[in-house]
Amino acid sequence: MSDIAYDLVAFDMDGVLVDYVSSWAWVHRYFEVDNSEALNLFKTGRIDEEEFIRRDVGLWRTVMPDVGIEDIRKALRDVPIIDGIQETIAALRYNNIKSVIVSGGIDLVAERIAIGYGFDGYMANTLLTHEDGRLTGEGHLNVDLRDKGIALKIFLEKHGVSPDRVASIGNSFVDVNMFRHSALSIAFNPIDDEVRNAADVVIEGGNISAVLGPILAEPQR
Repeated sequence: MSDIAYDLVAFDMDGVLVDYVSSWAWVHRYFEVDNSEALNLFKTGRIDEEEFIRRDVGLWRTVMPDVGIEDIRKALRDVPIIDGIQETIAALRYNNIKSVIVSGGIDLVAERIAIGYGFDGYMANTLLTHEDGRLTGEGHLNVDLRDKGIALKIFLEKHGVSPDRVASIGNSFVDVNMFRHSALSIAFNPIDDEVRNAADVVIEGGNISAVLGPILAEPQR
């Protein structure tokens, strides 16, 4: 086992572990609705993330007025997962490196990936429900897209890891604040120039195991 520079790797989920633009967008696709108006309002700062979630759920309700959490679980059942997660997490674990998911996506998917592939933790956003499982229309922001670094710092404190021993992987501008709390930042299939320019390494491809090269490289002395 070589001398490794990192103790923890933080993965974004949507567009990185999920092989689709986002788990939210996958549900929109399932219900055949278009959230481009709300997405533009969010990107330009005219609505916050809480309102963004309300508008998303509102779109689903135009198709299924009593949409519930099990309907969303069903919609997400076939969301595509990137190749190479199992070998990537196995290699990190072999080198005593923790792996966590930090995502503004839907926690139903993050939980499934984290448990299924052996991540050491996950944090993503929750759709709130009534007692009977129907969506309330609200969400709980476990990860604030305005600063994903806040969520990352929770994992650093939990595992006793300093930022200079962290690598993070993301694909969009919302991941840049996570990069700022990491010693190594990897843009995996970046979708905008902001994340591409902020990253130490840019990787494009269909297998997440490509990130192992820079993570497991022996540190320069």
